[in-house]
Amino acid sequence: MAELVPSPLVLAGTGWTDYGLVDSGHGRKLERYGPYRFIRPEPQALWTPRQPDWRADGEFVPGSDEDGGGRWQFDRPVPRDGWELGWQNVKFIASCTPFRHLGFFPDMAPVWSWMGEQLAGKPDAATLNLFGYTGVGTLALSEYGPVTHVDASKKSVAQARGNAQVSGMAERPVRWIIDDAAKFAAREVRRGKRYDGIILDPPKFGRGPDGEVWRLEEHLPGLVADCRRLLDPDSRFLFLTVYAVRMSSLAIAGLLAEVCADLPGTIEHGDLAVREDGPDGRLLPTAIFARWKNG
Repeated sequence: MAELVPSPLVLAGTGWTDYGLVDSGHGRKLERYGPYRFIRPEPQALWTPRQPDWRADGEFVPGSDEDGGGRWQFDRPVPRDGWELGWQNVKFIASCTPFRHLGFFPDMAPVWSWMGEQLAGKPDAATLNLFGYTGVGTLALSEYGPVTHVDASKKSVAQARGNAQVSGMAERPVRWIIDDAAKFAAREVRRGKRYDGIILDPPKFGRGPDGEVWRLEEHLPGLVADCRRLLDPDSRFLFLTVYAVRMSSLAIAGLLAEVCADLPGTIEHGDLAVREDGPDGRLLPTAIFARWKNG
């Protein structure tokens, strides 16, 4: 029986050549993305910025309501079609999207590394990336074997395929699927499929390609239960991240503990965070996570 570890963890990422959290505070964060610097809203940065100089190439100014909205303001020219960045062997195109992010989620870097550690020594490991977005995690996983990448957005899947080309990984065994994640997982269960690892990064609210409505609190339990049916005692991991909801990591860990009760291994949970650049960089929390690992 998988053991639930009650004490939360912090899975913190640090900057690398093409990305870094320069400073944070007063509800904002200053980041570097290759040669450019950007300011974005960050409600969890409750403290005071440490650096007086927050000059940036652009800033995302949020809308006036809680549901989002807003726009970019640029002080210097930024390529509207994006620019190339890299993480380890994966290359991808970053750009200033209308949704305030830049085409990938840098706080996922330690998750990608952790998944690689779980798959080490497992030849041709088959993995599933649900809500795969622009495919940086998919391309990282493809080093270990075939990957099924699923996202409801045709544009996101096209960007993911483009990132595979930029990385020189277009020939790797990746299935690019435009589909509703929950429907796809249910079909995989009926097909009797199994995976060595599954990562899912569901939004709070979303719509599938045929107008399917996704509400996290309502639909997450069923999706996680189907993901469990795609695993067996020889599988390596199930990793779940949740953003922008009023929910504890212990809650989603409890969900994994219920559906993975008959599997060996451990269930852990906690915060994803990014550490500011510098020797005394502070940790900025970004999301909660829960994960099952075999061992």
